Amino acid sequence: MAQKPEDRTADPKMDPATLYREEVYTDRKVGTIRTLTPVKSDGSNDASRTVVYVGEAQLLTSMGAVPITFEIDAGSLDEAVKKFAEHAKEAVERTVKDIQEMRRQAASSIVVPQGGMGGMGPPGGLPGGGKIQMP
Repeated sequence: MAQKPEDRTADPKMDPATLYREEVYTDRKVGTIRTLTPVKSDGSNDASRTVVYVGEAQLLTSMGAVPITFEIDAGSLDEAVKKFAEHAKEAVERTVKDIQEMRRQAASSIVVPQGGMGGMGPPGGLPGGGKIQMP
């Protein structure tokens, strides 16, 4: 689906061997399933590749809605609909863990300006260039 950073180039050229036709299905309550059907460059189905099912939902947080996208391992749309809840739950759990980790990292980071605190000590601030020093 999405390109890896190392696969991206400055030339935004589409690869005709990896084209998909996209169809969107929704119940207008819980989420959306996107069916990505592999096609050849002439638009005909490419039976040599498998159809990809991608679920989409939103996690409501105090800061607003967070979009969640996840692949559903299924062989048909019917199977993808049945597996939606299971895969959505796993994706929400991963997202919550990621958010908690980002919060932990943000809370534990200490920002000290380079050059120290103005007006204290020698010109340019405290000795050591504003870095925290342990005795």
